[in-house]
Amino acid sequence: MSHENQNLPVYDHRPGQGPTLVFLHYWGGSARTWERVVKRLPDRGVLSFDFRGWGRSRELPGPYGLEQLAQDTLDIVRNAGLTDYVLVGHSMGGKVAQLVAATRPEGLSGLVLIGPGPARPGDAITPEYQAAQASAYDTAESVAAARDSILTATPLDEQAQAQVVTDSRSTVPEAREAWPLHGIADDITPHTRMINAPALVLAGENDGVEPPQVLRSNLLPYLTRAELRVLPAIGHLMPLEAPDLIAAALADFAPQAGSSVSGCG
Repeated sequence: MSHENQNLPVYDHRPGQGPTLVFLHYWGGSARTWERVVKRLPDRGVLSFDFRGWGRSRELPGPYGLEQLAQDTLDIVRNAGLTDYVLVGHSMGGKVAQLVAATRPEGLSGLVLIGPGPARPGDAITPEYQAAQASAYDTAESVAAARDSILTATPLDEQAQAQVVTDSRSTVPEAREAWPLHGIADDITPHTRMINAPALVLAGENDGVEPPQVLRSNLLPYLTRAELRVLPAIGHLMPLEAPDLIAAALADFAPQAGSSVSGCG
């Protein structure tokens, strides 16, 4: 069921067995980035939303920085009445999840970070890189080029290909620029060190955005209770490239009685 509040991002909440999985999407994604994963966890309590400035939440005013996205996440969790939940953050959403978890909110039982923005920015994050990233979603053609040459390492079906383009363009310029020009370069190591919940970090073996070696050096040292798992052959868009693997990892990390992962297509 979708929930709309004039002060909060639009979110979808499906009550079910817990802990509830709270999904935070990548830069250019939306709540529907997670649909294929959610479909494979039919009995699970799940919550996903479009970040402020993106998708159904693009009319919300800024700021659009990581701190605001983290506060929105806490406000949505509270609004939905969640008392036991796991944060599942992908890429930019993974960096937001670290800021949320650093506040040690009541009810948080763990976090799964999928190709996350690391606590300490990698050496590749130069001003030149940031400027190039900031224009990556300027047109449908540039999105498609980034999707095929940078974001994925395995082919997406036509529906997923179109979704990536549509979602990446469904934003306002200020929100689109906030991550590449600011958030991607933020060093949040003091916050990540504060996290006391267990964490699972999933890395794509062929992820060209957040490679496994960068996560090993720039994230793992700052998490006190973390496991890194590398998914073979997969690129950065893991929720779309490998929803079966992501759903299985989530069910394994945060199981609930009597649950099983569905293999539906």
